[in-house]
Amino acid sequence: MTQMFPLPAHGWPVLQPGWVWLVGAGPGDPGLLTLHALNALRQADVIVHDALVPDEILAWAPQARLEDMGKRAGKTSARQDDICHRLIDLARAGQRVLRLKGGDPYVFGRGGEEAQALIAAHVPVRVVPGITAGIGGLAAAGIPATHRDFNQSVSFVTGHDHSGALPASLDWRAIAQGSQMLVIYMGLRHAEKIAAQLIGAGRAASEPCAIIANATRPDQQVIETTLTHLARDAANAPASAPVLLVVGENVRLRAELDWASQVAAPMMAAE
Repeated sequence: MTQMFPLPAHGWPVLQPGWVWLVGAGPGDPGLLTLHALNALRQADVIVHDALVPDEILAWAPQARLEDMGKRAGKTSARQDDICHRLIDLARAGQRVLRLKGGDPYVFGRGGEEAQALIAAHVPVRVVPGITAGIGGLAAAGIPATHRDFNQSVSFVTGHDHSGALPASLDWRAIAQGSQMLVIYMGLRHAEKIAAQLIGAGRAASEPCAIIANATRPDQQVIETTLTHLARDAANAPASAPVLLVVGENVRLRAELDWASQVAAPMMAAE
């Protein structure tokens, strides 16, 4: 049975009929869901969710109808226009609509596009931020996004555009030279091209990198490598999993800060 623990006392907002809430579900671990997101789950009539939302989180809304609108690279999935139209139709039918997205809805989650479509259709919207994988996933892997001894900048980059190709609009020279730490979402398929672009733009071939699959989840996998070997080692990451590519000196800190392995070791010993 799903545990329905009470929310702490607070003036929680009410999800009204005819509203759409765009909510971030975090990077995967259900414990990283925000209380505002949990409040939304408990009120929704219908949840339109993407492919990265775990079943454990969806189970916290037993009263809601679930509609899977997940978009995954290389697989047949709903068109973005169809998702927007569905949200509008549900709201106009008087439903309490929760659009639940992995990570944060405004970080490579198409939340901005959906909010624009809803507002243009005069559908009231509320946005609930979530922990994006580029922050939470790195922390779970033992890699700080910033560290005073290593970097004073970090950039988030998408590894593919709407067609699945490496975005032609990216200025890789500016990215390579302008930010010490790079976190690349959805870049697994183009790891070879990305590494070549960065090395060609002046990043050291020996620069440490990490490949993080299923960040924050029980099956999280982290591969440490270098730009030279990024493409080779990316082939060992699960192709169906959400993957981050991390480039920067901060990856070296994982040898010291991999707290997750310290937690797992006593559990394995107990077993």
